[in-house]
Order: sequence, then C-alpha cells, then structure tokens
Amino acid sequence: MPVESDAELRELLGLRTVAVVGCSTTPGKDAHEIPKYLTEHGYDVIPVNPNAEEVLDRPAYDSLSEVKEEIDIVDVFRPSEEVAGIVEETLDREDVMVLWLQLGISDPEAEARAEEGGIHVVSDRCMKVEHQRLHAP
Repeated sequence: MPVESDAELRELLGLRTVAVVGCSTTPGKDAHEIPKYLTEHGYDVIPVNPNAEEVLDRPAYDSLSEVKEEIDIVDVFRPSEEVAGIVEETLDREDVMVLWLQLGISDPEAEARAEEGGIHVVSDRCMKVEHQRLHAP
C-alpha cells in the first residue's frame, strides 16, 4: 500500500539521511534545489550522480550500491523507466526504509516490488512540497 496519509508522510519525513539519485550540479534545476532545501532543513543529503565528483559540497557516488553511509530514504530524480533498476539497487541494501519518487515519476510494478520488500513508497510527490506543507510554522 503506497504512503498517502499525512501522518505517515510526517513520520517518514522525520528520517534524516536521504540519498538523492539524479542529484544535479546545476543550480535552478529541481534535482539541485530540492536537495539543497533538504540540506538547509537538517537532512543529511547523499548525492548519487555518476557524472559528478561532488554536489552541494558533498562527494557524489556513482550508484546507490557504492554509498557507504546508511540510507533512510532514496529520493529519485530520474525518468520513470529507470525506477525498476533503482528499486533493485534499493532492495539490495538492508538500510533503506523509504523510496521517494519525485513529481511525475512512477513505475507501479517496481513500486510494488519495493513494497513487497518492506520499503515504504511515496510516488509522484515532491519531498520539499510535502515538508513545507506538513512542517510549516
């Protein structure tokens, strides 16, 4: 069952380590600005981008499997057709609790596999928008 209630979203947003797959080095792009926002709001953002050495002053990893730190949330900024592979990498790890697919990104089959593997799935939602909506002063 996908995550939909505000109570569930609020709880998941309480997790602090976020691997951002497709994290961009380009200011102005959502895949750069949203991770920057998360960093500014206390999240430990781990960039995953095989084309970058570093993003947001953090070393970038080529893939999820190379990330040495523990990951709570995998936040995806890649096309929907890449989700299945990202889910496989996510399931190979034992630490990930949430797969978060940004606005416009979904793959129902891959999402179902993630859920069957015990991972909470948030699909077609923006982490920044949900954070602002649920944690506004």
